[in-house]
Amino acid sequence: MSLIENLNWRHAVKAYNPTKKVSEENVDKIVEAARLTPTSSGLQPFRAIVIRDAEIKKKLAKGALNPECMENCSHVIIFAAWDRYTAERIDKVYDFTTDERDLPRGRFESYTNKLKEIYLKQPAELNFAHTARQTYIALGLALAQAAELRIASTPVEGFNNELVDEVLDLKKYGLKSVSLMYIGYSDIENDWIAPMKKVRIPKEEFVLEF
Repeated sequence: MSLIENLNWRHAVKAYNPTKKVSEENVDKIVEAARLTPTSSGLQPFRAIVIRDAEIKKKLAKGALNPECMENCSHVIIFAAWDRYTAERIDKVYDFTTDERDLPRGRFESYTNKLKEIYLKQPAELNFAHTARQTYIALGLALAQAAELRIASTPVEGFNNELVDEVLDLKKYGLKSVSLMYIGYSDIENDWIAPMKKVRIPKEEFVLEF
């Protein structure tokens, strides 16, 4: 099936069947789609955190707008961004890149110096706004991959970020949570939005052409 057909099939699931689990093979495919996401300067300034443990999901659900979804879905994927750019983080990414490409370290030093000049003088809040926005590209590709696999999903911003960061001790990793994605299989009887028509504004209104 085509990507457009799969996107027309998917919707933000409102109730999950707790007895049905996504295979680890398919979880890996969804996460891999997020890993392959394009990022600004190739820095990949975020991480995907996969939650399988039911007890951890219960703790996190205390800060969710729809706690039943979080508890009943198969897995929760958390997209967490760097809290800020640092010289060490930038160098680590580019050292890895040059090593993987069999290039000498420092091959892109003039470019990384420009990045440091831009980012390191910025306040952490501005850095985080930049890294956080990039997580949405990964979220979008992960949603598309789930749709291709016919796995139900829900993108989530309605949650207590501070609770998630605390439960998972994300500060230790220099990360802050941005968005969540529930994956699993719909509880057909209770997923009230499932039988409804998918609605988007018309193309003529959505697309501006000049």
